[in-house]
This record gives sequence, C-alpha cells and structure tokens, in this order.
Amino acid sequence: MPDAPREERSRSREALRPLRVLLHVTGDDAAHWREALAGALPEAQVLLWPERADDVDYLVLWRPPAELFATAPRARAIFNLGAGVDAILRVPTLPRDIPVVRLEDAGMAAQMADYVTLAVLAAYREQQVYAEQQRAGKWERRPFRDKRAFGVGLLGLGVLGQAVAAALIAREFPVYGWSRVRKALPGVTTFAGAGELESFLHEAQVLVCLLPSTPDTRGIIDARLLAQLPRGAHLVNIARGDLVVDADLVAALDRGQLASATLDVFHEEPLPPAHPFWRHSRVTLTPHSSAVTLIDESVAQIAAKIRRVEQGLPVSGIVDRARGY
Repeated sequence: MPDAPREERSRSREALRPLRVLLHVTGDDAAHWREALAGALPEAQVLLWPERADDVDYLVLWRPPAELFATAPRARAIFNLGAGVDAILRVPTLPRDIPVVRLEDAGMAAQMADYVTLAVLAAYREQQVYAEQQRAGKWERRPFRDKRAFGVGLLGLGVLGQAVAAALIAREFPVYGWSRVRKALPGVTTFAGAGELESFLHEAQVLVCLLPSTPDTRGIIDARLLAQLPRGAHLVNIARGDLVVDADLVAALDRGQLASATLDVFHEEPLPPAHPFWRHSRVTLTPHSSAVTLIDESVAQIAAKIRRVEQGLPVSGIVDRARGY
C-alpha cells in the first residue's frame, strides 16, 4: 500500500482537516457502528452514508451501493466489514486502484469453531438417528464408534479454518485439511492442490466447507465431489451458499451417500420458502448465524490498521483481487 512520507502527510492533514472515514452498514445498528468506530478512532471524523464525503481518507463498508464510490474517489483504503469479500468485489464501480482490506477473525473464529464442533459432535454421536428413533417410538442403542476413525476434513485452512481445526483437535478428532497451497499446521494432516483433493475427501467422515467464494470455488460441492466422500458422510457449510450445487446435495442425501447436511449459508438469503432444504429430514439449517460480526472487535481491528497505514506501516488482510480473497 503506497504511502507519502509520514511528516508530509501529518503537516498536510493538520493544515487542511482531520482524518475522515465514511461508514456504510446495513440493518438497524448503523448508529452503534458509528459510535463504536468514533470511539475506537477519536482522531477521525466518522461520516455515515449517505452523507456526502467527496474527500475522505478511508471507507468502512458492508454491501455498499454502486453509487457510493462516486463520492469518495480519493480514499486510501477500503475496509470490508466481514471476512468474505465476494459481495464487495462484485460491485461494478469498485475502484481498481484502492486496496480492499478484509476483517481477520474479529471474534468470528471462536463462534465458527463452536458451530462446527456442535455439528461434528452431533454427527459423531448420531443425534439425527436418535431423533428419528424418538419420533418412531424406537428404543435402540447405536453401536460404539471409534473417534480415531471419524476424520473431519476442513476444506480451507485460513484464519477461520485454523481456529476450527484447533477446537476439533482439542476434542480428539483426527483432522485433515485441504488448501490451494500447502500449509503445515500442528495436529492436522494437510493436503494441497487439485491433485490431492480426492485423497483428502476419502478421509472426511465430516466435510466442513470454509472456502471463500471465488470463480474457482463456486459450485465445487457438486455430485462428483460428494461421490468421493465415504458413504454416509456429513457436510457442514459455513462459508458461502454458492459453493454448493443444491440439486446435487439433495440427490446425495436422498440416496444415502450423505447422512446429513448442516447448512448456514445459501445461494439466496433468506432461503425461499419453497426451497427443499426447509423440509428435508436430513438437513439442519440456520439463518447465516454461525458467526456474527462483532462491532467492538471489528472497529478495534480497523482502527489499528488505519493507524498503521497512517504511520506508513504494512497491514495484513489486503485482498488479492485476482484470487478473490
């Protein structure tokens, strides 16, 4: 991220105006976001879209409208209020020459680790089978399952995937991880690249999808991939809905290739009332709630990064637009 000399920027800013940040959020908590950001960055003037801000230094955004970028051509960086950046990268007016910075964790990793751990434990202890037996008035214990043979495969090993891995290792599950490029993680057997994907899938009694949504990953959970999992495997998707081919997933559940699917994200949200996931006996769904963006943690991270940029220091989380994350 190119920067002018620190002294030159400081003299220029003191002569002209304070630091200015433009905030855009959706929902009813815009005032809370503004107050929190102003508190975390007291040296800045925080403007809330659609306040006009033709001369702002930074943009802090969630699902911005296309017209927003016409009002802030001089911004030095764009901070996305989320780990996933697929939505902002699709905005046609997104300036090409302004760095986009994503959130890194900000309290989401622990939430996702809890969600996945719950889903994995439910699959391992066959809670869905017991629920079906209860409805049928059937009293029957399931055979003991050796946890050492119940592998969990993490499709994606970023910041969130690593937190999930640590939580599952603590529960003594064997953990396998796949990523585009090879990573070494304590306690995780790792695979990398297209050539090792099939071997990875063969180990996954539970497949947890943690990949970003990019042109390379959309539709990756299709009939061919699902057929490579052990029969009776489980799917957990907390990444993005467009990674899954819905019809292929329903077919795999219906024929018993998959025992269950726990889904938190969907192609269209809210999930349309007529969608088959609502009524499928082997699907557990939640309304994109596996991890919510925590306001105080998020603005603290953004404020710290803005200060680093102002000091001419590098920041992490800059998005590689070619890769989509």
